[in-house]
Amino acid sequence: MQRYDVAIVGAGPAGIFAALEMLEKNGGLKILLIEKGKDIDKRQCPMEIRDISCNKCPECYLLSGWGGAGAFSDGKLNLSPEVGGFLSRYIDMETLQSLIDHVDGIYLKFGAPEEIYGTDSGTIKDLQRLASKNDLTLVPSKIRHIGTDLCRGLLKKMREALNHKVEILFDSEAEKILVEGDKVKGIRLKDGGEILSDFVILAPGREGSRWLEGEVKALKLTILQNPVDIGVRVEIPAPVFEHLTKAIYEPKLIYYSRKFDDRVRTFCVNPYGEVVKEYLKGIWTVNGHSYARRRTNNTNFALLVSTVFTEPFNEPISYGGYIAQLANFLGQGVIVQRLGDLYSGRRSTRERIAKGIVQPTLKDATPGDLSFVIPYRYLCDIMEMIEALDRIAPGVNSRHTLLYGVEVKFYSMQLKLTNNLETEVKNLFATGDGAGVSRGLVQASVSGVIAAREILRRLQGR
Repeated sequence: MQRYDVAIVGAGPAGIFAALEMLEKNGGLKILLIEKGKDIDKRQCPMEIRDISCNKCPECYLLSGWGGAGAFSDGKLNLSPEVGGFLSRYIDMETLQSLIDHVDGIYLKFGAPEEIYGTDSGTIKDLQRLASKNDLTLVPSKIRHIGTDLCRGLLKKMREALNHKVEILFDSEAEKILVEGDKVKGIRLKDGGEILSDFVILAPGREGSRWLEGEVKALKLTILQNPVDIGVRVEIPAPVFEHLTKAIYEPKLIYYSRKFDDRVRTFCVNPYGEVVKEYLKGIWTVNGHSYARRRTNNTNFALLVSTVFTEPFNEPISYGGYIAQLANFLGQGVIVQRLGDLYSGRRSTRERIAKGIVQPTLKDATPGDLSFVIPYRYLCDIMEMIEALDRIAPGVNSRHTLLYGVEVKFYSMQLKLTNNLETEVKNLFATGDGAGVSRGLVQASVSGVIAAREILRRLQGR
C-alpha cells in the first residue's frame, strides 16, 4: 500500500494540467496519475492500423489513455469564458479569463499554433446582426485550432515534461473512492490495490462519467439537476458555412424553438473536416474532426437539444444512452440520412445518398431513417434550427444535407462543489468534463489548475 501527496484519477486535460501546475510550484510533491487507458505512443485504434471494423476493445483507444478523448479531437481551444464549460458558476469572469490565458500560454509553450480566430470585431458584429435578425444568437469566441493531426505531438511533449516527476499507472482503473469520516483517504483500484493519498482529484473525463456518477451516489453526495444533450451531426458542403468559419472557425449559434421553446445549439464545428464515430460502453455515437494539414470538401457540426428533466426522473445519462442504443439497434451503428429523405418521410439508401452533392465522410454509416430514433420533440427542434441556419447560410436546408445520428453528450452529471471544485468530502476535488464543470479542452484544463492551486495552498499552510 503506497502513500502519495496527491492522487489524480484520469490523464485527460484536467488531470494533466493539475499535475503540471503542482509541479511548477512544488517539484517535491509525490503525485500519482491513474489512467485506465494507455500511454500516448500506444494509443492507436485497430481500425486505423488494419482498416477493419471496430474491435469493441475493452478500453477504447480513441477515448481512454494519455490526453483523454481530447487527444483525438480536432483540438479547438476556446479562449472566451462564455464557451466550453460552466466554471463561471464557481469563479468570477475576470478570474476565469485570467486562468484561460494561463492555460493558453501553456498550450502555446507545448506547440499550439499562434493564429487565433474570431479577433475581427467588425466582421463578428456584422454576423451577430445577421444572426439576430433570424432568431439566432451568435456567441463571440476566440479560438485557437490545433488540429486532430497535431494534438498527439503536443500531448507527447506534455507527457515528456512530467516524465520521472510524476508516477503514472497506465491500464489501471479506479474502482472506489476511499473515505474516512468526512475526509478522502485514497483510491481502490480494480485489481484490488489501494492507493492512500492526502488529496484526490477526480478527472475521469467523458469516458469515466458513469463511474463517477456511481461513486457520487454511493457516497450520497448532492447531485444537481443537469441537462442531457441529444441531437445529430450535420454535414454540408464547406463553402456553405465558409463566411462563418473563416471569421470565427467555430460559430456558436443558439436558437430557441417556436414549438417547444427548447434551447438548440451548434457544437463542435469542423470546417473541411470529417465525421467520425465513437464507441463508448457498448454504444456507438457520432462526432467530428478537423485537421491542420489536410482537408475534405465538407464541413460538419452538431445540433444539440438541451433538456433538464424534473422529478421523479433524474437519469439524463441513461436516457441519452437509451436513445443512442435505439439508433444502434436499427442501424447496427451510426445512421445517416439525407435531409430531403427525412422531409419526404422515407429512409435513405446508399443509391439515394450517392446521387447527392454531399458525399459522406463517414463511410460505414448505415443509411436509414432517423425519425424512428429521435423523439418527435427533438426532431422538431432540429428542423426549426436548420431552417433558421439556412437564412444566414443558404444551403444548410438542402435536400442533399446529411444528418448522422445520434450525437449524445454523456458528461452532463453535475455535483455540488465549492468555488475551488472541492466536493462535500474534504480534500476530494472533481474536475473536467466527467464532473460536468467543463465541455472542452480549455475549461477542463482550467479546472485542473483550480484544484491544484487550492491543494498547493493547503499544503503550504501545513
